[in-house]
Amino acid sequence: MDNIKLESSKLIVAGVVDRNTVPELKKEVQHLMRRGEVQSLDLSGIESLDSAGVAFLECLRQDLEEENPQLTVVAAPLPMLKIMQTFADRADEVEKPAKVSIFESIGEKVEGAWLQLKDAVFLSSEICWWAVVGVFDRKGQKKGSFTSAGVQLGYDALPVIALLSFIIGFILSLQAAAQLKIYGGNVFLPDLLAITMVREMGPLITAIIVAGRSGSAIASEIATMQVSEEIDALRMMALNPIRYVVVPKFHAITVVMPLLVIFSIIVAELGGIFIGLQMLDLSVTTFITRSINIITLKDIVISMSKSIVFAWLIVIIGAHYGFRVKGGAEGVGKATTASVVASIFAVVITDALFSLFYLG
Repeated sequence: MDNIKLESSKLIVAGVVDRNTVPELKKEVQHLMRRGEVQSLDLSGIESLDSAGVAFLECLRQDLEEENPQLTVVAAPLPMLKIMQTFADRADEVEKPAKVSIFESIGEKVEGAWLQLKDAVFLSSEICWWAVVGVFDRKGQKKGSFTSAGVQLGYDALPVIALLSFIIGFILSLQAAAQLKIYGGNVFLPDLLAITMVREMGPLITAIIVAGRSGSAIASEIATMQVSEEIDALRMMALNPIRYVVVPKFHAITVVMPLLVIFSIIVAELGGIFIGLQMLDLSVTTFITRSINIITLKDIVISMSKSIVFAWLIVIIGAHYGFRVKGGAEGVGKATTASVVASIFAVVITDALFSLFYLG
């Protein structure tokens, strides 16, 4: 290549050095460097230069000086030197980002968490307001949206809830039966399973399943609409996105979640009946009778209250992360994952608070 050559330890760069010639110059430099050490860099033959050329020459000079600190440089012509100095001055003007201290980092995270919490509270109040209004006035909602949301959030979740609830009832009964059988307390298995499933495991397991399955669907749907500017399109058509998208899901999950919890409890009881028949010689009649007698109205109220609160948390958190999404497909994935984690965390914490306030 005529633009660059090596003559008796002198590397000569000449002609046009710009974004079009720099790639070839880089390849040629690598080839020439294998021949021996470079004692001198001659830039006097450069005729034309741009920013890419300046960057190339600077990197080349630094690489050569690393191998030979005594490198001598023959300067480029005066017009080329002015160009190089211009870009060098601009580079010096760029301020380096200041190092962030640990206290600034903590403060920034706390401020971000506070702003996110504030947005979540405002969104929750708006969802609750339009949910109440939507009971009496369905204007601004798509026809059939409540039914389709109910099918998506409730009916489609029945198989996985049935499977996991039966396994949980089976395992709880199996572990309890092994201990009760030692002390002759076989008849107390229905009482133990009924209390556990109605007050704790039924609402909690159902909420976790719905958060992972339906909560992620809510977040991804809203996030996709936000990324594809469908939310902005709804606003342009004078449609409230919360009323159009979120409220039908809020109404649907409020209705279906208690039904899913009841279904989960019944299926778990079937798993317990199987263990009671096989290991403890209990009859189906005895199992069902004791399970019904041990449950009080307070237990049912707590269970249904939990299920409704969990349902609201799942929808609100899913909508919150869906509306806050940024970026494209990657942002949708991050929002969906964050909503599931936050929903499960909120459900577990709320369940613990319920246990503290209504223990006994």
